[in-house]
Amino acid sequence: MQLDPSLFDESRADAETVALNRQLERLSIRLPNPIEVGIEPLREARLAGRGLFGPIVQSPNGIDRTIPGPGGPLGLRIFTPGDVGGVFLHFHGGGWAMGSAGYQDGRLEQIANAAGVAVVSVDYRLAPEHPYPAPADDAEAATRWIVENADSEFGTGRIVIGGSSAGAHLAVTALLRMRDRHEYTGFAGATLAYGFFDLSLTPSARNWGDRMLVMNTDLCRWFADAYASGADLTDPDVSPMYADLSGLPPALFIVGTQDPLLDDTVLLASRWVAAGNATDLMVVTGAAHGFAGAPTGVGSEARERIDRFVAERIA
Repeated sequence: MQLDPSLFDESRADAETVALNRQLERLSIRLPNPIEVGIEPLREARLAGRGLFGPIVQSPNGIDRTIPGPGGPLGLRIFTPGDVGGVFLHFHGGGWAMGSAGYQDGRLEQIANAAGVAVVSVDYRLAPEHPYPAPADDAEAATRWIVENADSEFGTGRIVIGGSSAGAHLAVTALLRMRDRHEYTGFAGATLAYGFFDLSLTPSARNWGDRMLVMNTDLCRWFADAYASGADLTDPDVSPMYADLSGLPPALFIVGTQDPLLDDTVLLASRWVAAGNATDLMVVTGAAHGFAGAPTGVGSEARERIDRFVAERIA
């Protein structure tokens, strides 16, 4: 893994990315602020299609089912292509406090068809109503179920795990719990897009300030506190940045340089390498948090990079 210093020269950001950032900044300011009004108005705005990346469109090809979970039935949303070579276990983003397995059907179906994998997205319990350890417990339960049932359910034991933002955090937490609690390290890979890996806040998150471009410092802190709910923010089970990362699978990390969580990705990727794990890091000049969900050139490039990585890891 090697970083080119020119990646951090914001003057090199392409015009499309700069224009998207301006649009995202305007939209971010207009959305309900959970610090002021709580999370529910922001959830309602997202459900009504007033979120940062447009309306929610569900696919008729998604299958909903439940499995036993630590807090009751645990929902899964599944996309299965005609030829299944592996399983991609997905955790959605949303600051552990909003979102759903059914909010990104188009993207999940795209991964399923492009990589030839059964995609299984997890409806984990949300903070602040269900703070730590509930979302992590659900992630662990879903991951363990996939490990134990992938062969019988999908005809393959090749499993890639991943997610974005809070979902990337839960993916790493699940990897660590499977290694430490269940002695399982057989994952084929992990895709980790702009994850929130240090809830005590890395320097980039602490120093970002008030500028609201999807996230800012205060909002990072609010989501971290809503999830952790008084837990030690440097506990490795809360912030995987502090964990022993040995014995983990090859990982693809993705982040933009205009993301308060930039350091979370760059630092965890460095620690991933230092622990002896294969690591690929994609840093996109000028891109904001969540950029891989946008209809831009760099967003499309990130999505294709994930699709290729998943396909290569299950081959």
